[in-house]
Amino acid sequence: MTEAIKFNSSPCLLLDSLWNTLHNSFNNALHRQVDINILNEIKRKLCQSWSPFSSHKFKTAIFKCTNSSAPGPDKMSWRHWKLIFTNDDCLSNIINIGDACINLGHWPEYFKISITVVIPKPNKQSYNNPKAFHPIVLLNTLGKLIEKAIAKRLQFTVAANDFIHPCQLGGLKFKSTADAGITLSHIVRSGWVKGKSTSTLAFDISQFFPSLNHRLLILILEKAGLDPKVTNFFVNYLV
Repeated sequence: MTEAIKFNSSPCLLLDSLWNTLHNSFNNALHRQVDINILNEIKRKLCQSWSPFSSHKFKTAIFKCTNSSAPGPDKMSWRHWKLIFTNDDCLSNIINIGDACINLGHWPEYFKISITVVIPKPNKQSYNNPKAFHPIVLLNTLGKLIEKAIAKRLQFTVAANDFIHPCQLGGLKFKSTADAGITLSHIVRSGWVKGKSTSTLAFDISQFFPSLNHRLLILILEKAGLDPKVTNFFVNYLV
């Protein structure tokens, strides 16, 4: 049996209609209006200068990359880059590319080219709904490597100036799943001491990252005290 994916009650029989279906399904809140006044209550942190990357940062970024990860359009796996990194001249040139991207406020088009692989989610009763599929985006690994180095620097900067809320646990260095469990247990036991019971409400914000408002994100980065050339870089990065 073969069933066509439907969007707005119409089957997607052409590649263009299928692309529009996936795009509208996973970016449906991208252009919604956002009240930027919510940032007025956040104090702007002092601006911190952005230092050039070091070879240690790039070697650390690539160390945890698995060799079995699927490559992007460049067909370069992490195993290839780890071999290239053994040459100091090659490593120096790659670091220069990362520094140039920040200093020029530009993310090359080459790093924005991607391959999207759409795979079905298991055990679905029907596969005529785009939400029954999961898109995987494969980028050029060199661009992903520079992104990893930038992300680690960003996390260090915003954590150093106390811009991240102490209850933020996900995706942060030295903040594991065990830390989240310990925090929750502490809250529960604190309630017991006071003779109270604790309830938890967990919810997932659907398509949060694809729908993140780009203008709001740039304003948040400015509030975090990042170097203006870093915020200029992200303006181009998000295009």
